[in-house]
Amino acid sequence: MPNLPDPVDLAVPAFVLLVLAEMVVARIKDRSRYCPRDTLTSLMLGFGSTIAGVLAGGFVFAMAVWVHQFRLFDISFAWYWFVLAFVLDDLAYYVFHRSAHRVRWFWASHVIHHSSQHYNLSTALRQTWTGFFSLGFIFRLPLFLIGFPPAMVFFVAGLNLVYQFWIHTEVIGRMPRWFEAVMNTPSHHRVHHATNPRYLDKNYAGVFIIWDRMFGTFEAERDDDRPRYGIVKNLPDFNLVRAAFHEWWGIAQDVWTAPNWYARLMYMIAPPGWSHDGSRDTSETIKARWKEREGAGKLWKKPISSSSEPDPGGVPQQVG
Repeated sequence: MPNLPDPVDLAVPAFVLLVLAEMVVARIKDRSRYCPRDTLTSLMLGFGSTIAGVLAGGFVFAMAVWVHQFRLFDISFAWYWFVLAFVLDDLAYYVFHRSAHRVRWFWASHVIHHSSQHYNLSTALRQTWTGFFSLGFIFRLPLFLIGFPPAMVFFVAGLNLVYQFWIHTEVIGRMPRWFEAVMNTPSHHRVHHATNPRYLDKNYAGVFIIWDRMFGTFEAERDDDRPRYGIVKNLPDFNLVRAAFHEWWGIAQDVWTAPNWYARLMYMIAPPGWSHDGSRDTSETIKARWKEREGAGKLWKKPISSSSEPDPGGVPQQVG
């Protein structure tokens, strides 16, 4: 078995240089694209995610090796198997990513990545501390059962993650049409991070946007509906612990106070925003209200940060 490097480790210097370069561009063109405290929060969440990955990595790899012993086929390390593994791993990522937005248990980990009200390369580093606890690794187990060696799968998964770094930017507008048709791009991923009703639960792709086109979850970015970033109910501050665990705390509270066992289960596996009495908003109810307003010829108006609270990193309003 070849000793494959970790693509993410190799890419870290490039990540740092690109973040610094984007900061320079933002300082010249639009300083609001970067907020120092928001960027620091993203970097600290990324650092914590790295530590969590190291702590859980051995167990995940051991589980992958254990599952691989029941493989259907023996797959070698020939280059063409790497290509196929990359494509199938990206499909597995699409399934995981879609589940991470539709199942609250998975969302509790993934929400960290969406919690910034700013969209820049540092946002790509805002990663979960609880991915192992939420069992996100189970979506790659079928690849090991097929017969792809664990080392190969983790290598192409690293390449997938490296690719996704550059699409977290507003500096790049749209790519050539042929590229936008096949690949995930900054334009497509801005849609995914947006909380505009039109854009909710769209563009789950990692590398290939073809999955969204195939499975009906694609939405193009529109110039007349600029993305507003964050989550439906944005965090009020830059507290690291709150950012890392707020949804888990919300689940615990809901399960504790739920009226019955059905509600307790649904508070864990139903879409984010589900409630036993219908008192909260899911993405479906938000989109339904928006479509009603659109049908009535009314505009959906929200603050540019998409938040019910002021952007904690925004420029203070002038008084007088």
